[in-house]
Amino acid sequence: MRNLFGLTRSDLEEYFLSIGEKKFKALQVYEWLYQKKVWDIDLFSNIKKEIREKLKNDFTLDFIKIEKKQEEDLTKKYLFRLIDDEFIEAVVMRHDYGISICVSSQVGCNMGCRFCESGRLKKQRNLTSYEMVEQILLIEKDLGVRISSVVIMGIGEPLDNYDNVMDFVRIINDAKGLQIGSRHITLSTCGIVPKIYELAKFPLQINLAISFHAPTDELRNKLMPVNKVYSIPILIKAIRDYLQVTSRRVTIEYVMLNNVNDSIECARALADLFRGMNIYVNLIPYNETNHLEFRRSSKNKIRAFYDELKRLGINVTIRKEFGSKIDAACGQLRGSMKK
Repeated sequence: MRNLFGLTRSDLEEYFLSIGEKKFKALQVYEWLYQKKVWDIDLFSNIKKEIREKLKNDFTLDFIKIEKKQEEDLTKKYLFRLIDDEFIEAVVMRHDYGISICVSSQVGCNMGCRFCESGRLKKQRNLTSYEMVEQILLIEKDLGVRISSVVIMGIGEPLDNYDNVMDFVRIINDAKGLQIGSRHITLSTCGIVPKIYELAKFPLQINLAISFHAPTDELRNKLMPVNKVYSIPILIKAIRDYLQVTSRRVTIEYVMLNNVNDSIECARALADLFRGMNIYVNLIPYNETNHLEFRRSSKNKIRAFYDELKRLGINVTIRKEFGSKIDAACGQLRGSMKK
């Protein structure tokens, strides 16, 4: 039985048409769920009783549950228990411009990036669209706030769960859904090239971020197994083609690993790859864990890397740190619970 929170408005319109009702009923359901935040079908007072009974027979409104929270000043991390007793995480961050959430898209991850905590517990399954939507709904309810931007960058590889993730995007972007503008939705991928081409044709203008993390195939092969399938030249071509189709700037994410990818030579090689392209590089101080062999680059090394990219004409930022005093790395909280 499908969960009502996992249906796009067009899905609901098709459903109502299939049972001989007008498709505007879908709009009414969306208003109850997302505008009025009423999550009991019996309380949908402007929908006649026989239709409400039909909805209850055909759909569920089951919720995932908040299992645990960790917090510091500007960051809150949530561990969710799913219906099948698996666990996922989401992180909420307060910025000057509003409140953002980083959501998970899979239970575990099969991409195997060596520096990433998420992949230590392999992929169990994809998340459904409703499980992604409910991460936002439950956090908004818990904090009494409205989420203004979404990053699909938690546990999992979003492009490995393409259909569910795109339905999630449609639901949260819908004018009668969560009303989060497409320019405030960012999808982060390690580089599943065929899906990048598919995403370029997606009608909503969401942002794309590429987890890059190394400027050469030799190094990226060691850090990110996906590079053995989609090498840097193949990925760069996909990024160029994406830019040409969408005219939207792409973020290049680059986690700073001490004595691994943080040399001036790496900065110069990275600049050679992206010079002249409509991208910006986001340097990410690494969130260290107890389980992995990598350590964070020093502030001086990060600054030197930044300065060299700037000198070479690359747009670059250093990501503000969030969650350094809690289990900030995606997968840490889930990993401790699974133990």
